[in-house]
Amino acid sequence: MDTSFSNTRESIKTARQCDTHWASLTRAQQIQSIELDGFVVIPNLLSADHLEMIRDEMSRVPTTAVDYSEHNHGNRDLIATDSPNTLEVIANPEILEFLSDLFGDRLICTSVGYSASDPGHPGIVLHTDSQPYGSEIFGVQASSPVLARVLYYLDDLTPECSPFKVIPRSHLSMNHDGHPYQRYLNHPDEVMLTCKAGSAAIINQKVFHGNYPNYSDRTRRMLAIAYRPAWAGPIAKVEEHDPELIARQPKHISKLLGSLNTRDIEFDLPNRPDNMRTTGPGVSPERWS
Repeated sequence: MDTSFSNTRESIKTARQCDTHWASLTRAQQIQSIELDGFVVIPNLLSADHLEMIRDEMSRVPTTAVDYSEHNHGNRDLIATDSPNTLEVIANPEILEFLSDLFGDRLICTSVGYSASDPGHPGIVLHTDSQPYGSEIFGVQASSPVLARVLYYLDDLTPECSPFKVIPRSHLSMNHDGHPYQRYLNHPDEVMLTCKAGSAAIINQKVFHGNYPNYSDRTRRMLAIAYRPAWAGPIAKVEEHDPELIARQPKHISKLLGSLNTRDIEFDLPNRPDNMRTTGPGVSPERWS
């Protein structure tokens, strides 16, 4: 297993940085960003008080280190923990409104996780969260054809403290270099993304992304919450959320934790069904205007 650092300390200083003024984007521009570039940032989603409560809860949850470094650890199932302030983020109204506009469908929250990158973390290599046939790491749930992951940062992202990295538009590639099981230690077209604590980067699961090493003296903490439209179910049956855990959640949260096997499709679709639509704003280029 390759455990080398994804980027040297010297290369961090010259890394290409994203300079988009995220707060000024219209909804149409936000949708264009995630559909065309593969990611978008929505700043200032969590207040300072809420961040402090989440950090306190996350300091008490059990975590497991990844196989390539003891300096990166997390918890993939926060729904099973006593973290009410953290789980409240599932129903963040700004995110739900954005995703409802993006998907035009009922939302299914598929996972809620926590990740911490300590000083010495070697960086997460560039990868996709899309595994069309499932994988050992992500399971069959990753086969959902459409999914967005919302990455809430609990600490400021700076160049030295494991900032997000992404290869813009890599999700559009039809080349073998872009097949979703590919991984890159680094890439000449990767872009660094920094933001303030309380902001979220939302990514198309198919875009190649990761993070830089942590060369700072502090930990970078993050919540990762995944959502998909109701139609976009996995290719095979997956294990459901524990119904007892869902029943403990307030109604505005539990309604988002629907069946992970929901797949609102019509398999026996004829070539020319009755009452076909003649408009579809969600597939019109005007959605970016």
